Amino acid sequence: MPTKRGPVTSKPRRRNPPREPARRRRNRPRFYKLPVRKTPPGLPEAPAPFRISRELPPGNHPLTTVFPGFLEAPPFAKYPGPADRTWAIAEGTSVQIVPDETWMYVAPHAVPPFAEEAGWKPHTSRTNCIVVGLKHLSESPSITLYMDIYHEFFHILQREAGRELWDEAHDYVDSPTELEAYRFSIAEARRLGVPDSFLRHYLEVEWVSPTDHLRLLRNLGVSLPS
Repeated sequence: MPTKRGPVTSKPRRRNPPREPARRRRNRPRFYKLPVRKTPPGLPEAPAPFRISRELPPGNHPLTTVFPGFLEAPPFAKYPGPADRTWAIAEGTSVQIVPDETWMYVAPHAVPPFAEEAGWKPHTSRTNCIVVGLKHLSESPSITLYMDIYHEFFHILQREAGRELWDEAHDYVDSPTELEAYRFSIAEARRLGVPDSFLRHYLEVEWVSPTDHLRLLRNLGVSLPS
């Protein structure tokens, strides 16, 4: 479903997405406040065999064309469920590279009812598709994209299992599907030595208040800022 970082929206040139009512916050793509291109000091690069095809043009591409090594990197074998089914779902998943200033999210099958009010114009797809912004793909640190794509594919598996990614019954920071996907990517980040200082920044989403951000950190077991 929609992932995090920096003030970006699907509308070119607009820097800050409109704040949504609390009951709708969980459904927006995530935007991350991170530097681009160069991995910050002290952070690992995405590990081999995972790679990023940063020079691809906008359009629809197979998942493993955009992220070679996705199927072979350690997190893939840790997804829940039968391995052969997970593999088949991954092979049927595409990545839509869009020129919009957005980051990464699962394309909804249809525009969610709250989208117009929130000022969000998502790319939709009847098949499994993960949307990534061209600038994010070409410039963001590899560890960020690594965490993003395994997080978003976790959402694909949730949806394939019949779970609702756009459920408005929970706030973003309490959403069971969101917390599960975050825990999966955070566990991999910690295995690689990513510090909580980075994770706090990674989890700082634009439509969540500072108080709710702290609740999200607590829900995920990430240490609070001193």
